[in-house]
Amino acid sequence: MWPELPYAAWRDTLQTVHLWTQIVGKIRLVLTPWVNHSWHVPFYVTARGIGTSPIPCGAETLEIDFDFIGHRLVIRTSDGDEDGFPLMPRSVAEFHARLFERLHALGIAVSIDDMPSEMTGVPRYSQDHDHASYDREAMHRFWRALVQADRVLKLFRSGFLGKASPVHFFWGSFDLAATRFSGRTAPKHPGGVPGLPDAVACEAYSHEECSAGFWPGSDSFPRAAFYSYAYPEPAGFRDRKVTPGASFDTTLGEFILPYDTMRAAADPDAMLLDFLAATYAAAADCGNWDRASLECPLGAPGKVRPF
Repeated sequence: MWPELPYAAWRDTLQTVHLWTQIVGKIRLVLTPWVNHSWHVPFYVTARGIGTSPIPCGAETLEIDFDFIGHRLVIRTSDGDEDGFPLMPRSVAEFHARLFERLHALGIAVSIDDMPSEMTGVPRYSQDHDHASYDREAMHRFWRALVQADRVLKLFRSGFLGKASPVHFFWGSFDLAATRFSGRTAPKHPGGVPGLPDAVACEAYSHEECSAGFWPGSDSFPRAAFYSYAYPEPAGFRDRKVTPGASFDTTLGEFILPYDTMRAAADPDAMLLDFLAATYAAAADCGNWDRASLECPLGAPGKVRPF
């Protein structure tokens, strides 16, 4: 259920696909009315990969999906058109050109800012001929891990009555995330996130929150992991004891449960749920959230929540 995800073995594919998803994500960004905390831009885990969900496009809708079973980018519209092309080793520049060529053929006129988001030192999408890797098996494994993480995060989300985000995949940071809110506003975010306008960061962190999710890693943190952080971080949060095997990473500023640690557990689902619950409790207790009015038992299929 939880496949191996050795970062070094699929690093080049991860970096390439990350940039591909940003191109598709920015199409959704420029066509969709703004929703609080940028909830109008993420992707969602699907039965075959990850996808945009319906995007407003004039009087119709547009969907763009990454199919990690058939390894194809699929473009569909609500007036019955369908197009796409294979996912295979190709540069970011070629992917960018091919995608806009297919959109133009469908009569969809859209333009994006082709500078990568939340990154530094990376060429524009239209000029990036360096990132050009695609390992089909690696991407299928990563998607299978997303399927499992999405399932557990959705179960965890069912135990909260307050404002909470959907479980969604942010293409800027390339992570699956779910966020809970205390109901109070937060101090203004200082901004300064590389490749992200300060106005976006300030709006995203406008209210007190505890966010948790799954991330495949990067060169600076070369391993897959589950994470959890609070904004603003309340006093005592990082000192709380949480799930054995997890710890607070002072560089990242968040609790980390290594994916391999969870995967090796006798009951991975139980360990992950414990991590999510323990780190949320740390944020809520240290931040003086009204837990009694915000929480409820985890949901069960087909059973109305007791009221």
